Amino acid sequence: MPRFALQIEYHGAPFAGWQRQADQPSVQGAIEAALARLEPGAHTIAAAGRTDAGVHATGQVAHCDLEKDWDPFRLSEALNYHVKPAPVAIRACVRVADDWHARFSAMERRYLFRLLMRRAPATHDAGLVWQVPHDLDLDLVRQGAEHLVGHHDFTTFRSVICQAKSPVKTLDEIRVERVEGFSGPELRFHLRARSFLHNQVRSIVGTLERVGAGAWTPERVREALEAKNRAACGPVCPPQGLYLVGVGYPDAPFGG
Repeated sequence: MPRFALQIEYHGAPFAGWQRQADQPSVQGAIEAALARLEPGAHTIAAAGRTDAGVHATGQVAHCDLEKDWDPFRLSEALNYHVKPAPVAIRACVRVADDWHARFSAMERRYLFRLLMRRAPATHDAGLVWQVPHDLDLDLVRQGAEHLVGHHDFTTFRSVICQAKSPVKTLDEIRVERVEGFSGPELRFHLRARSFLHNQVRSIVGTLERVGAGAWTPERVREALEAKNRAACGPVCPPQGLYLVGVGYPDAPFGG
């Protein structure tokens, strides 16, 4: 059976997350239903990562096995037609080796978190950013973030329902920048690692927001990390500012 890799974009608001669920809409379910319109029968696709309810993606990756050896461009066009009206788009489709796997072949995942600093309610960016009504100190946020880069036990920064076998992860990068976004000033958090724990990014950003607001010192982030205790974490921020923006593979199937 030919195997195809899909690069996927979606708006997470209408979905209960990536993973298929029996009684709630999911991104996986929407794409599998579209595949069933092309080749009748049950379909199961595997993704690079399972995003939570409300989380968006511009660079999610999944793979599927089909009976027909589709032209990749025609397959992406057909899926985009049949997945409507769900806010999901297949940005690219390529034929891959039979042993290529969207999750297990991945070398890194990249996330973006958008934090809008503005008192007036966001209109055009509603549901696409986490909004706080106060300005944050970028230098303090960066100082706090430095304590988290590297190989650590991230027990403090993972959900109590996280199913990962180990809390030890290597966070390769946290880069924070201030930009003048469409709706006002934003802090944008860029995080990169081979893999992430459940709620790790949202726990980190929520904690760093407290540092930027002056409620935490940057050193307290290090103390929270070393505590290895979920109770030491700062507030977990909401999901709507989080985006899975890319997945890295040794063969770079989509180019670039």
